[in-house]
Amino acid sequence: MDLALKGKVALVTGAGSQKGFGKAIALTLAKEGCDVIVCDVDHEGVKKTAAEIQNLGRKSLAMKMDITDSFEVKSVVGEALKQFKVIDILVNNAGAISSVGQFVDKPEQEWNRDIELNLKGAMNCAYAILPQMIARKSGKIINISSIGGTIGIPNTVGYASAKAGIIGFTRNLGVEVAPLGINVNSVAPGMALTNFGGGAPPPDLLEKSLATIPTRRINEPQDVANAVVFLASDAARNIVGQNLGVDGGEGVL
Repeated sequence: MDLALKGKVALVTGAGSQKGFGKAIALTLAKEGCDVIVCDVDHEGVKKTAAEIQNLGRKSLAMKMDITDSFEVKSVVGEALKQFKVIDILVNNAGAISSVGQFVDKPEQEWNRDIELNLKGAMNCAYAILPQMIARKSGKIINISSIGGTIGIPNTVGYASAKAGIIGFTRNLGVEVAPLGINVNSVAPGMALTNFGGGAPPPDLLEKSLATIPTRRINEPQDVANAVVFLASDAARNIVGQNLGVDGGEGVL
């Protein structure tokens, strides 16, 4: 299927990790013909990602950006628009978990940080980028939520609550801007082979997790990238406010 993305401009947050969803999403968009602005607090990481995009023959800009800082987000988006004129696609991928542990044992600043990184950061980016989408009556926003936002996972209350918030944000913003020609959806990955949370899951946890996944398969970054790129295309033009699980069926058990 031709996804008709050639010549579109995408901005992907959290694209600095060389084993994460963000890089896979950015490269897949580039392979489909997009020019891609890649952002992360890890500036050296996004420079590497941008270089790979350029090697694919597409334009790329590597920007250091802390999504929790609304002023910095506005500044980075302004600079990106100066260089690329438009941003057709926003992928809110950046996120992190402060630590794993019982909610009552975690200091307030830790779960507050989870909410800042995993919910407010995405809202900051959408807030900065939406006006030019609205002016053109065109745009796609894809938020990365999590299976943790749809099922109960002990010891991740702050993170999982923020990801549940992303699903609500997606649904409500989606119906708000759909009449303006903008599609907003989210993708909810299950466990994945990335370095999220400090490294790939240990072998014993992987084995236990596989037993709970109907496909008996752990996500790779490309699985998530494929879903994101579909939602970024006009093949998904009538999909609004949905949360697409990419979890091997674990989220429907």
